[in-house]
Amino acid sequence: MEKKSCFFCEEKIEKIDYKEAYMLRRFMNSQGKIYPPKRHGTCTRHQRALVNAIKRARTMALVPFVVK
Repeated sequence: MEKKSCFFCEEKIEKIDYKEAYMLRRFMNSQGKIYPPKRHGTCTRHQRALVNAIKRARTMALVPFVVK
């Protein structure tokens, strides 16, 4: 199986902004859980930054913790 390439590396996105909720939701399922790196092929560096951005966005109420 072919390895997926990192979306952020391809688009040359250095900083993942927590205020871009529409972009963060691409990496979350319908229940609000964060997808693992294998699902979207994100590299370790960007996955770590992505998780921190999603958690920060949840705290700021930009992204829901849980969808009812």
